[in-house]
Amino acid sequence: MTANVKIAKWTLQQYHQMIAAGILEGQPVELLHGEIIEMSPEGEPHAFYSRTNAKYLEQLLGNRAEVLQGKPITISATQSEPEPDIAIVQPLGREYLQHHPYPENIFWVMEYANTSFKKDSVVKATAYAAAGIPEYWIVNLQTMELIVMRRPVQQEYTSQFTLTTGTLSPVAFPDIPVSVPQLLD
Repeated sequence: MTANVKIAKWTLQQYHQMIAAGILEGQPVELLHGEIIEMSPEGEPHAFYSRTNAKYLEQLLGNRAEVLQGKPITISATQSEPEPDIAIVQPLGREYLQHHPYPENIFWVMEYANTSFKKDSVVKATAYAAAGIPEYWIVNLQTMELIVMRRPVQQEYTSQFTLTTGTLSPVAFPDIPVSVPQLLD
């Protein structure tokens, strides 16, 4: 006889309680779809590109948005609290003392993927689309391509294209051209 094994799903409240109690202290984890997932360690290229491009985006956007690096965002709809490599959010100042950015505060998110490409392109894309985050960019560090996902409908992005050259204007800031080579070089 085979026993049915049920894997526990965690709520955001339970996850926050574990954080407050110090249970997850020092553990590189994030909550995705109710599961506590270990985050991949950052290699040198990953750290370099996310740091350099966060600075680049800060210069481009000025005070129109805040550029967060590796900080949590809260997605209640999917019981998720991922830590995207870069999140471009509304500059709400001290309001973020009360909560991490919610989907309605987020202009777009970016991930740098090397060994985490499957998780970033499937699991995180599903969470971000389900939350209605309008735009998701993945820099594939293996192919040095920028994958742009837009138009979230339910749990998927209905528009996806790949760039290696040219410029791209974010949906939220159509007047700001972002250099694709800058993101990849």
